[in-house]
Amino acid sequence: MTTHDPAPPAPVPPLARRLLAELLGTALLVTVVVGSGIAAAQLSPDDVGIQLLENSTATVLGLAVLILVLGPVSGAHFNPVVTITDWWLSRRDPAGFSAAHVWPYVAAQTVGAVAGCLLANAMFDIGTTFSGNERASWGHLLGEVVATAGLVLLIFSLVRTGRAALAAPAVGAYIGAAYWFTSSTSFANPAVSVGRMFSDTFAGIAPTSVPAFVVAQAVGAAIGVVLVLVLYPTEATTPHHHPGESHA
Repeated sequence: MTTHDPAPPAPVPPLARRLLAELLGTALLVTVVVGSGIAAAQLSPDDVGIQLLENSTATVLGLAVLILVLGPVSGAHFNPVVTITDWWLSRRDPAGFSAAHVWPYVAAQTVGAVAGCLLANAMFDIGTTFSGNERASWGHLLGEVVATAGLVLLIFSLVRTGRAALAAPAVGAYIGAAYWFTSSTSFANPAVSVGRMFSDTFAGIAPTSVPAFVVAQAVGAAIGVVLVLVLYPTEATTPHHHPGESHA
């Protein structure tokens, strides 16, 4: 019987390339969310339910594609919650996500989110103004806690059980479902929350609502981490070489 050594892990792309992937991916994600929201409001002006269906469908498909395209470069986090959680859960692993890369990732994601919103506004010839869509009710904030906790649990349960290749369809499906079962329509992403405040449209969020949303997302992420550690206390034996798993 012939034995074969396992293939060595793929080389980690340079940080600059990974940051570009995070900026581009987050920008396009917000473009999909805001752009489809604008299109939905124009196509179905009298039916909010149809608007949400159109918006959520585009987001599901766009997110899955972006994870597949950019996951091999940066891990396709597109979300500060995912980046910080990845670092926290792998911080004792020499091959885990580096603490020095957390804030560059978060900065790239935030800049990308704002750029993506501006791009959507420009494509639909919508002026860029702050949103007046107040969302920070207790129900919406609870929805953000639930949405973010579920997202973190989903992503890192896949990673810890060696099924990260399923992240693109799984995360897309979860976000699509959470559009409907959470009162907040599942932002679950601080960078996206910041970006969406620059469009006074169906998908926008008022600047005064963003801080509360970010706090709720942080609480949800903490709950998600606890659930991951309780349900999946050990990682799979597959190498964890960098955040190149497909995380959204």
